[in-house]
Amino acid sequence: MKIMDPKEILQKIPHSFPFRMIDQILEIEPGKKAIAVKKVSMDEPFFQGHFPNAPLMPGVLMVEALAQIAGMAFLSTFADEEEGVPFLARVDKFRFKKKVFPGDQMILEAEIIRIFSNLAKVKVLAIVEGETVAEGILVLAKGLPVL
Repeated sequence: MKIMDPKEILQKIPHSFPFRMIDQILEIEPGKKAIAVKKVSMDEPFFQGHFPNAPLMPGVLMVEALAQIAGMAFLSTFADEEEGVPFLARVDKFRFKKKVFPGDQMILEAEIIRIFSNLAKVKVLAIVEGETVAEGILVLAKGLPVL
């Protein structure tokens, strides 16, 4: 098991605040899976408009959080990370099962199903307090240059 701190995450993920959706990586099993945490804070900029009187994490940002940890799992399969970073190419069989609110802590899980050349099919799962809030299959492509 490998644990990464936020500084290591910054070096691996090209996203920065406010679009970095991973606070801590709990585990990476190279080529197999990655697990991370997203602490959903009321201070998130999207809560100003989604929705002012009933804040709710947008589903598209839940997908983004899962895509970021899936990207970390995919990236862990390559020895040479200079080739570029993974990007989301497709969303399959995705379901939102429960709402996510400020104060929730999402556990983000990504398990690689299959890698073909520069593509990876990854099963993803978001969990809050032991209950699945979102799940699906993401396809990632590797090759986006780091800017």
